Amino acid sequence: MPQLQDTKRRRVLRSLLTAAFVSLSLVGASLVMTDEAEAGAAPKPKILFKTNQGDITVELEPDRAPNTVANFIAYVKSGHYDGAIFHRVISNFMIQGGGFDRDYNRLPTGKPLQNEADKGLSNERGTIAMARTSDPHSATDQFFINLKFNGSLDHRSKSGDGWGYTAFGRVTDGMNIVARIGLVKTGSGGPFQTDVPVEPVVIEKATVVQ
Repeated sequence: MPQLQDTKRRRVLRSLLTAAFVSLSLVGASLVMTDEAEAGAAPKPKILFKTNQGDITVELEPDRAPNTVANFIAYVKSGHYDGAIFHRVISNFMIQGGGFDRDYNRLPTGKPLQNEADKGLSNERGTIAMARTSDPHSATDQFFINLKFNGSLDHRSKSGDGWGYTAFGRVTDGMNIVARIGLVKTGSGGPFQTDVPVEPVVIEKATVVQ
């Protein structure tokens, strides 16, 4: 009987060791796959805005709002934003620009975008989003950067105002510059009666840096 019990113990021990080995192998394989996936992941595009107030870097989210990101990058690469101004600044809300030059001439645009706010980011502080008219699918070149969490701008439903505003990236460097712009003195300018920086806030150059 003791000999039989020893045999059983050895069999149980072998089974436990085999199970442990298989488990460790699976964990190791999982870690390798994760490392490979991370290594193979394409870097998110980044845009550098050189303004007369300082530099702002924005990282875009093509997985969340692919058409919006592609449209924005196309405008950047074409030089569309070079010399454009932030024409609308509302303290503790947002700064908006990209559509007018220093003389308030409207810059030429491409076709409007289909709203992607239902897939995009929340309009948190530091996120960049597309400006539009009351038509939810009217965004073209103008964008804004949120100065605070603006949850009221998020997607709620696919009807009317519920569409929200497509946030498609976030500031990764230069949020202090964004905050500084948000505090500039404003008044009237060009066709706008309010919220226009008294001293122009100019995007001197916009480039894709990654």
